[in-house]
This record gives sequence, C-alpha cells and structure tokens, in this order.
Amino acid sequence: MTTKRSAMTSVPSTAAKKARHWSLGLLDSMKDPNSIVKKTERVVVIKDKYPKAKIHYLVLPHEDISSIYKLDKSHIRLLEEFGSVYKELNESAEVELKAGFHAVPSMQRLHMHIISRDMISPCLKTKAHWNSFTTKFFRPYEDVLQELKKDGLVKKMPPEIHKNFMAAPIKCNQCSYEPKNMPNLKEHLLSHTKK
Repeated sequence: MTTKRSAMTSVPSTAAKKARHWSLGLLDSMKDPNSIVKKTERVVVIKDKYPKAKIHYLVLPHEDISSIYKLDKSHIRLLEEFGSVYKELNESAEVELKAGFHAVPSMQRLHMHIISRDMISPCLKTKAHWNSFTTKFFRPYEDVLQELKKDGLVKKMPPEIHKNFMAAPIKCNQCSYEPKNMPNLKEHLLSHTKK
C-alpha cells in the first residue's frame, strides 16, 4: 500500500529534475580520464569534445574561475602555467599550434584553446565556428597575458565589435582565398594539407 508519505519520497526534487546546463560540460570532461591529455597541480588539458581542427585541446584551471574576465594580478602565475603547457604541446606536435581565448566564451570555466591551424574537422560547421578562431574574436594567449600583467585585468570586448567579428566574411586562414560558403571553404582547406 502506497502512503502519501512514501509517494512523496519517490518524487524527484526540482533540483534533481534540472539537468546541468550544457555550458557546464567542461567540468565533467575535466574528470574524464579518456578526455585528459595532461594534468598538473594547477591545470588540466583535455581534448575538445567537438574539435574544430585535427588537434584541439582546452587548458583549464582546477580553480573555479568562470572566464578571463575574472582574472586579476594574482592569476598571472596560473596563466603563465597555461603558456608552459602550450609551449610543451606545441614543441611535441607535428604541426604548428596556436593558443588563445574566445572573447565571449560559450562554456563556463576559464579555458584556453590550443588548436592546429589546419581547421579540418567534421565539427567545424558554421561561419560562427570559423570566425571564432580566425578573427580577432580569438584573443591570442600572449596578448591576454600581457594585458593581465599591465592592467591587472582583461577588458571585455564591446558587443558591437564582437558581432562584427562574427559577421565578417569567411576568409581562408592560410591564403587569400575568400569562399562563398562553408562547404567551399572546407573543400579548399584540404588543398593546404596536400602541399
């Protein structure tokens, strides 16, 4: 016999019903041994679940920092460690890598992208994906570190500038080719791998 009390205990709480927002997904990946590439006392490097190039890693701090805009001078050593990890991965890679941060990150947890310049991936699907790595929306690691050292913080990109970068025409990141659309670009990128 089901009593009112036992029926109540079997109903999931509102908190249990709420799934974690997708923007918090990096927290799970940081704990997944299959995702982890490297781990130090302060940072973890994981494979991007939806890579936008042949090599695409994310460097995250163990410390709970939501974005580059929450950094201050006390985080300079942490950001320098991001750079050490990047240098190490770049030296061991067979292709050139670049490192940086999105001006408006979609995921909650500070993360730096380390990505190969080929930009060949089935996960690279939209103009927004492309422009987020090939325009000034992608803030180079060295620039962010220098700004933090100089100003003690990282300034937010104004929304209108961010929108302009995302709306910019698609251009090849390796030559002067300007494709009509993403399928043309993806086909063109393959020509650079044949050289």
